[in-house]
Amino acid sequence: MRNLFQFIVRHSNFLLLLVLEVVAFWLMASMQPFHQAAFLTSANQFVGSVNAVTSDVTSYFSLHAQNELLLEENAELRDRIEALENRIEPLQEDSEIYRYAHLQHHYIPALVVDMTTDSPHNHLTLNKGKRDGVVPGMGVICSEGLVGIVSAVNERFALVVPIIHTKTRISCRVLPAECTCFTSWDGVGIHHVDLVDVARHVEVHVGDTVVTSGLAGIFGERIPVGVIEKAELADYDSYYRIRIRLATDFRKLRYVQILANETQQEMEDIEHASL
Repeated sequence: MRNLFQFIVRHSNFLLLLVLEVVAFWLMASMQPFHQAAFLTSANQFVGSVNAVTSDVTSYFSLHAQNELLLEENAELRDRIEALENRIEPLQEDSEIYRYAHLQHHYIPALVVDMTTDSPHNHLTLNKGKRDGVVPGMGVICSEGLVGIVSAVNERFALVVPIIHTKTRISCRVLPAECTCFTSWDGVGIHHVDLVDVARHVEVHVGDTVVTSGLAGIFGERIPVGVIEKAELADYDSYYRIRIRLATDFRKLRYVQILANETQQEMEDIEHASL
C-alpha cells in the first residue's frame, strides 16, 4: 500500500492530466452531437474490425472439423452410389456397371498424419486402423485420384505404400484405347510415373487419360491416375516409353478415403484354391 501511495505521489501530475483528458473527452462526446456521432462511428468501426478478425480466426480453427465432416459425407455418398449401381445391375447386364458391380467398396475417410516424398520408398501414415475396419491390401484414393495401397495396420493407424514408391505396380487402363498396363516409378520427382507394357500396336497419344483398370479388386475402375505427357516409340521398340503426370498432388495431400472391398476375401479364397 505504501508503494502505491508513493507511485501516485510521484506521478500525480501525469495521472491528473490523464483523468482530466478522459473527463474532457467524455464531456465532448456526450454534449456535442457531432462529436458524439463521430465517437460512435469510430467505436462501431473498431468493434466491427475486432468482430471480423475474431470471426476469421474462429473460422480458420474450425476448418479442420468442417473438412472431416465433408470427408465423412463424401464417403457416405460414395457408398450410396455404389449401392445404387449394384441395384441396377440386373437391368444393365451388358454395361460397364455390370462388369464391376460385384466389386462392392465401402469408403473409410482418413487423415494423412505423416508422409515422406523424398525417398525411393515413400510412405503415408493414416489415422485409421484395425478398429476402423482397415486391413492390408486396401486401396487408398483422394478427391483428385489414386494414392496407393495399405501395407500394414495396427489398432489406430495404417501405413500406405503410395504410387510414388519404386516397388509399387498398379494396374491401369489408357483411355480411349482401353489397353491395360502398369505404373512404374523411377524415384525421380513426385508428379510423374511411367507406364509399362503398352504394346506398339496400341494407339496412344499425349493427353490421353490413364485410369485404374479395376482388376484385382483393390480399386474400382476408372479412378483417375494421370494424363500422358510423353509417349515415345522407336523403330526397334516393342513397347512404348510413356510418362504420365499424376492426378494426385502428394505435397498437398491431406484427406483420403480407404476402399474396403467387401468381396476381396472371397476373390482371394477362390484364387488360392485354384493354385
